[in-house]
Amino acid sequence: RMDQALLLVCNELPAQSLRLAALSGACHQCLDQLLAFVPPSNGSLGKPVMVDTQHPLTLLLNGSVGEGELCKIQYHFGEFGNYSLVVKTLSTSTKTVSCDLAINEGPVNSYLPILYAFLVYTGLLAVLIVGRLLMKIDPVRNWVYKKLNPRETDRLINSELGSPNATDSFSSDPTPRLWSTGSRQRLRSLDTFRGLSLIIMVFVNYGGGKYWFFKHESWNGKLRFPSALFSRFVFIMGTSISLSLSSMLRWGSSKWKVLGKILWRSFLLILLGIIVVNPNYCLGPLSWDNLRIPGVLQRLGFTYLVVAALELLFARPGAETGTVETPCPALQDILPYWPQWIFMLMLEVIWLCLTFLLPVPGCPRGYLGPGGIGDFGKYPNCTGGAAGYIDRLLLGEKHIYQHPSSSVIYQTTMPYDPEGILGTINTIVMAFLGLQAGKIILFYKDQHKQVMGRFITWSTVMGVISAVLTKCSKEDGFIPINKNLWSISYVTTTSCFAFLLLLLIYYLVDVQRLWSGAPFFYPGMNSILVYIGHEVFENYFPFKWKMQDSQSHAEHLTQNLTATTLWVVISYLLYRRKIFWKI
Repeated sequence: RMDQALLLVCNELPAQSLRLAALSGACHQCLDQLLAFVPPSNGSLGKPVMVDTQHPLTLLLNGSVGEGELCKIQYHFGEFGNYSLVVKTLSTSTKTVSCDLAINEGPVNSYLPILYAFLVYTGLLAVLIVGRLLMKIDPVRNWVYKKLNPRETDRLINSELGSPNATDSFSSDPTPRLWSTGSRQRLRSLDTFRGLSLIIMVFVNYGGGKYWFFKHESWNGKLRFPSALFSRFVFIMGTSISLSLSSMLRWGSSKWKVLGKILWRSFLLILLGIIVVNPNYCLGPLSWDNLRIPGVLQRLGFTYLVVAALELLFARPGAETGTVETPCPALQDILPYWPQWIFMLMLEVIWLCLTFLLPVPGCPRGYLGPGGIGDFGKYPNCTGGAAGYIDRLLLGEKHIYQHPSSSVIYQTTMPYDPEGILGTINTIVMAFLGLQAGKIILFYKDQHKQVMGRFITWSTVMGVISAVLTKCSKEDGFIPINKNLWSISYVTTTSCFAFLLLLLIYYLVDVQRLWSGAPFFYPGMNSILVYIGHEVFENYFPFKWKMQDSQSHAEHLTQNLTATTLWVVISYLLYRRKIFWKI
């Protein structure tokens, strides 16, 4: 199967069986896991064992009659490879045992499909760029327009509208709307940022070609692409809240009317989330006993409610235009909103107290581990510590996610929801940091150097906080980076990179205008529709079809990239027809 290799274990020890166990390099402080008992080969080829190829493995060989460790081998097996492990005695007098690992058949290069896909999309991008450059040449542009609209061109030539004045007027702007640049009053960088995060999220949700590095970390660890996507979406939602509320209040909407819109939108997001996150109703009636309550849209809805209501409550006329005097001009985008910052600090204190002080039955206080075989199997039912306990206590075990990412490597058996209650606190903090980015854009409107300078400053501050909290370590910090827990170090780390990414896109799209934001701009304009659509139609053609080889990364990658590209095309067509689903 994918992510597996075949290991033939040949036991040439006389009249002695072996115990073969393995320990994954990605499993922190884990118990070794039994792979097989290997009897003496007696001339046979050996006992076949399937081993994992996602991470380096440590193979442990022990005698089955209580002897100590005979061999310890660290090796990173290759996918679909065929290996032999020969265990034999070198010297009968000293009973020295040797373990020799040999490659019978080399592994396949499972990363080639990624290279081919990269070349294909690079080629398409090159064609589009060349086409865009050619369309700037008047003869080429006129010829294309004539081919696309031959009847309209003939009518203009043969009718009264074909007079010199009308023709000149027509020729002055011969390009159809397909190539018009349009108005740039709206910050395209925000929609581009949102669309980029959304499209990668869609690709990952569809399977990411079944590559392990396109999946979430099992527990603590480095930030892979998937682990940072939801946080970026939350971040840019906060930025949009700042700009949209400012616009509505500036155009004379009352706070009560705006609050009504906030409540309605939050309600719709939570309702849609509950509908989308649960099983397809065409497969049978939904059991309310197993209804999952938390989810991505539910968390977005509640986060939006808190952050938007907080911003509306403390909105001050003239603050965002810089007319309100502050004792420190360098902090003019922060000091006018000090009540919001106090509220956020209080929320963070609540998260810290619940996480580290709440007693959890059968678990050490302040436990942040995955449970299962982690921590040498001492706390198998403590997955997520206080966060998991609160969800199971308030929502019930059957109403939260049943297959957390920790179940694969750490073999956890307890349900745990990465969109649970306690983590929502830090999601609100993440959105608030995005809100701060929006205030920077408002305070320093058209002052691009100041905006980019503030983004760099905030990114640096968040990075320093992350370094302190984690001690620049995966496992040994005060608070490790953990997407499942939405730890505060996860928030500061992802916001550090979010500020940098927004800075880069803002510079390219809105400052220098070197990039229009396409194609990510289009799904960014219809984000709710694309997200819900990709969830609802995930198992329908043309987004999914029966594959000839379900163990092929190439087929999975082709299917997932095709489905993702289709949503980009759909969002582009909707944009062309000015169809936007707003809630």
